[in-house]
Amino acid sequence: MNRKNSYIILVLALAFLTKSCDEFLEEELITDVSAASYYTTEEGFEDAVKATYATLKPFYGQEIGAALTTFGTDIWTNGSDGGHKFFNFYDGQLNAEANFVRDSWDNWYRGINQANGVINRSEAVEMDETTKTLQIAEVRFLRAFYYFHIVTTFGDAHLSLEETEGVEVEANKTPQSEIYAQAIIPDLEFAIANLPDEQSEYGRATRPAAEFLLGKVLLTRSYRDFAESTDASRAETLFGNVIDNYGFSLLPNFANLWDINNQENSEMVFVQPNSKSQVDTGIDDFGHRWHLYFLMEYDVRRGMVRDIANGRPWKRHRPTEFMLTLWDRDVDTRYDVTFKHVWFANKDEPATEAVGEEPARAALAIGDTAIYIPGPGRDIDWPQSRQDAVPYLVITNDEYTERLFPTMNKWIDPTRPGRQHVQGQRDFILMRLGDAYLLRAEARLAQNNTSGAAEDINVIRMRSAVPGQEAASQITPADVNLDFLLDERARELVGEGHRWWDLVRTGKLVERTRLHNPFAAPNIQDFHTVRPIPQNQIDRTLGGYPQNPGYPQ
Repeated sequence: MNRKNSYIILVLALAFLTKSCDEFLEEELITDVSAASYYTTEEGFEDAVKATYATLKPFYGQEIGAALTTFGTDIWTNGSDGGHKFFNFYDGQLNAEANFVRDSWDNWYRGINQANGVINRSEAVEMDETTKTLQIAEVRFLRAFYYFHIVTTFGDAHLSLEETEGVEVEANKTPQSEIYAQAIIPDLEFAIANLPDEQSEYGRATRPAAEFLLGKVLLTRSYRDFAESTDASRAETLFGNVIDNYGFSLLPNFANLWDINNQENSEMVFVQPNSKSQVDTGIDDFGHRWHLYFLMEYDVRRGMVRDIANGRPWKRHRPTEFMLTLWDRDVDTRYDVTFKHVWFANKDEPATEAVGEEPARAALAIGDTAIYIPGPGRDIDWPQSRQDAVPYLVITNDEYTERLFPTMNKWIDPTRPGRQHVQGQRDFILMRLGDAYLLRAEARLAQNNTSGAAEDINVIRMRSAVPGQEAASQITPADVNLDFLLDERARELVGEGHRWWDLVRTGKLVERTRLHNPFAAPNIQDFHTVRPIPQNQIDRTLGGYPQNPGYPQ
């Protein structure tokens, strides 16, 4: 496999074969006659397939993806900075004019139209039919992936399986049930039948990735009023296939998942790859930027300046109080792995004298502890008198603010070329084995199989148990219900881009957000389980395009 070259080709292919525009109905897949001719060659067809992957990059790893999947949930609220807090507040700014609403809609439809073009034009390509079928399966997997994002974010939406080549001013609003039945599920069934178990290029679609996605699609549909009776059982089987049939295995230590030198590991089912050489040099202007968004303001504290190792703190997302109650740290290692506790001084600091209520502090030398966050369950050990007696800043839970809060470690990127560099080289994890276990547990719970659900959850909990606490980490079937499962998903998957969709899928968004997110609670309503249709889609559609209920027309 060649990680360094694969996405250079991908980005160039997208630039060459697609017209970049904000409006999917005005998309022109081929920009000129020579490009159209190139597209019918074997090389051009391969580049067109790779270009279909490029729609992953503008969402996953970018601020738009963090805002839409993280804000306004039970476990995340807003930090001090950024212009998209209305996704957390659910106030009047969350409307059809919101640029992240517009950009997500346009981006996914751009990917859909690219996929439609590849599929529709494939008949004219003269090449090995087996290879062509495999590549069409990749594109159909991606089309299903993008349509699944559309329906789980916007609900009923435009459905087209044909390429849009010119200006189009008509659009339909097709029920979700039909988009599942006509596009998402058939595409994934085709992908499963025709994709290989593995690909030579890391990050390309495979049969287990298609089985994982179809399992999630069917599990999601099982909660809907248009569900089929076999959805949960089929989902269980598909997740079981991913777990048992392809050689994936859980890493022995939860911390190993976040080792930046161990990204291509046995737990990864499908990822959006990034290349260090490309993000460092600017060839890839996207990269993985989530290292920016979950950090507190450490860099103006005593003994600290901003550096590469500790990250560039944009202070977008901070944990809710509820989130910080979820881990039993005497039994479970995942909180201590997921969050940062100590910042070591990176500049010398002289001793200070007492001023008012601020106590005298001893000098700090580079390498000394400068900031310490004890975290949940450990704050009680740090009364003010003890804090005043040490030379470093101790931040306990009663002192958390929009600027000072527990910082998530998962996406920290200490390999960036400079402290201000925003593009990171981490891959964005879209599907991993640990999630497959929890999704199978959810499918089993949907069939009232709490014993099977507990078995899957215990596999995950055992991996993360404090040494010597393995037995204490285990749960019983009586412990399993939907709220427990959502709690467990938070413990395992926090900050990985699942939460808003998890709560929407399970019908728990409004209930749990009202209970646990005081900034969202006053405004969130039942209609917020889908986003507003963007205004540019309404404006460009002849006769207008129906807005989702609850949002201003």
